[in-house]
Amino acid sequence: MPDFNSQEVLDHLCPLNLRLDAAGQIVHLGPTLSKMGLEALMGETFDNVFAIERPGTITTFEHLASRSSTRAHLKLRKSPRIEFKAAVVPSGGETIVTLSFGTGTREAVEKFGLSKSDFAATDLTSELLYVLEAKSAVVAESRNLNRRLDAARNAAEQIAQTDALTGLQNRRAMTQYLDQLITSRVPFACMHMDLDYFKRINDTFGHAAGDYVLRAVAQVLNSETRAEDCVARIGGDEFVLIFVRVTDPVFLQRIAQRMITKLEEPVQFDQHVCCISASAGTSISIDYPIPDPDVMLSDADRALYASKKAGRGQHRFAKDHQSEFSKH
Repeated sequence: MPDFNSQEVLDHLCPLNLRLDAAGQIVHLGPTLSKMGLEALMGETFDNVFAIERPGTITTFEHLASRSSTRAHLKLRKSPRIEFKAAVVPSGGETIVTLSFGTGTREAVEKFGLSKSDFAATDLTSELLYVLEAKSAVVAESRNLNRRLDAARNAAEQIAQTDALTGLQNRRAMTQYLDQLITSRVPFACMHMDLDYFKRINDTFGHAAGDYVLRAVAQVLNSETRAEDCVARIGGDEFVLIFVRVTDPVFLQRIAQRMITKLEEPVQFDQHVCCISASAGTSISIDYPIPDPDVMLSDADRALYASKKAGRGQHRFAKDHQSEFSKH
């Protein structure tokens, strides 16, 4: 059995202790102080290491040691500038100081990774640690739940804005995107595209062939647009493409013609060869004093039907047909 006056027993009962010799030099640190990385304090004098914050009537270790019944508030003079509550006990020419963190317990536990074994078994800190651990577990689970909820909301929103058949965006997503661009005053072009001869595919080869062709169309449209552009399927064989910061008619005409050319390439479905084309009409935001999404979509739609009227497989600009629109 160990001697009840031994340092081993003291360290077990009071892990937050330090022992000073008659000159006030630190000659031993308890295991918790060592775990905190304070070994450099060994050999230092108490007055060089600690500032006595309270009581204000005590300013030196000599004075504190002579008042063994007094509880003191200490603070390390150097980093980490931890505050302690302290009790002083003279012991055979030496002085034992037992410490606690007081209201700073939580910060100390988190900063130094302390556990209940780093405190006296009867210290209420052990109870506090259970509370902190439980709280940390609850907070961690709450954060995980919030992340899962956010992911679920994002997934639901993505589903709500996505065309299930083609994976393109849908009318809702397109409308929101147009509103954002107009609110942000970002210039853009709005192209309305309708497939030519698509009904013939459905009527001749069935809806499975039609669905296959629509997915092939989506691949072509995606290949001709950028990540910041919007490609939406807004009806059976109707699509709207929004080109962000693209307002050059020559460039837009080239994109439209390239897409139409690609869409006219035959699509093989089972034993059937499916042939379609596309007609398109485009309105450009800078052509309007105050762009309005409904007006721009309507004008692009009218330009689309001007393309169909001209023989299909073509592209027209709304601006070129404004006089025609005004007649209606």
